Amino acid sequence: MKRLLFILSICMTVGATAQTLEECQQAAERNYPLIVQHDLIAHTTDLTVDNIQKGWLPQLTATAQATYQSAVTAWPDEMKGLMQQMGVDMKGLAKDQYRIGIDLQQTVFDGGMINAQKQVAREQGAVKQAQLDVDLYQVRQRVNEMYFGLLLLDDQIRLNGDLQKLLTASEKKLTSMVKHGTAAQCDLNNVIAERLNVVQQETTLESQRRVLLAMLGTFCGLEMSQVIKPAAIESVEGNNRPELRLIDSQLRLADAQDKALKAALLPRVGVFAQGYYGYPGYNMFKDMMGRDWSWNGMVGARLTWNIGALYTHRNDKAKVQLQRETAQNQREVFLFNNRLEQMQHNEAIERYRSLMSQDQEIIALRGQVRKAAESKLSHGIIDVNDLLRDINSENAARVQQSIHEIEMLKQMYDLKYTTNN
Repeated sequence: MKRLLFILSICMTVGATAQTLEECQQAAERNYPLIVQHDLIAHTTDLTVDNIQKGWLPQLTATAQATYQSAVTAWPDEMKGLMQQMGVDMKGLAKDQYRIGIDLQQTVFDGGMINAQKQVAREQGAVKQAQLDVDLYQVRQRVNEMYFGLLLLDDQIRLNGDLQKLLTASEKKLTSMVKHGTAAQCDLNNVIAERLNVVQQETTLESQRRVLLAMLGTFCGLEMSQVIKPAAIESVEGNNRPELRLIDSQLRLADAQDKALKAALLPRVGVFAQGYYGYPGYNMFKDMMGRDWSWNGMVGARLTWNIGALYTHRNDKAKVQLQRETAQNQREVFLFNNRLEQMQHNEAIERYRSLMSQDQEIIALRGQVRKAAESKLSHGIIDVNDLLRDINSENAARVQQSIHEIEMLKQMYDLKYTTNN
């Protein structure tokens, strides 16, 4: 049975997957459902641009029309009577008229409007992509919280094991002393109770670790068994946060909209062709004498200039400028708040460095006191409670050192998250 358990433990160790912080962040971004929208936005933008590009294609319209008019073009009665005397029957146009036709329009010059609309569509897609990058970037902060929480639990479990070893050693020594009559059974029971209390703490820590590890694994879409403590890093000047790229894309969108407003002021030139089969046709005199349907067609060129765009141009341009100024203000606000965050992280890093510079000395002193207490207990100078107090004080110093180290590392990587450098 022991051999089987040993083999299983070896297999679990070999199959264990250790993940670095960067690997977890990258995996979490790939696994997060929001990542699918990158392709959706890109595809939507391509379809929109393609539809706008089709504005250069000939526009064909089919029509069918039937009307009844209260009055139509007619000959004066005197001329109609004169024509009848000459043997010509002038029926005039019928009040019911019909036509089935097509209208073909081809844009030749649009003032750059189609290209401007395509650029606006591309920039709108870029803004959506940049906003998505901002949302996805926040995933890293959530990974940081879980990752460093796991590191802290790992260290606490390790220190808990060291504490159990110390208590077990004291327990063995007291067991021997009880047998030789140099210690009371209640002293031994006190140490055993303290060790069992530490074992219970280990059970709690292990449970918290399993839950947090499962959450991180699910978040990243990975099978994980442990995490690797990252190395300390130094801060780098500059700022490459996706929020700044989002603001840049908003400014480019404003520029594209400004160009579209200018293009809207220019005239349009196009050619057209119209044709229909019906009654009456273009030859009105012939259709006054007969009411047969005929084929009719027309081709030409057309210049159009919608001066209505001038009415709203100033206000539209002012709105675009306000959008630009809003984006620039958002940049200033973000950089201001971001600098405050950097100051907080840098101050926290220096604080933990200062605390860590004294942690090792405190641990060494607490260790010496604990060893002296063990010696005093052997000689009956102190009781077990004093020893347990010194053991717990040394363990507390080690826990504090671990907390300071992990918190300093977390502040370093939070600072990296704050600047994305």
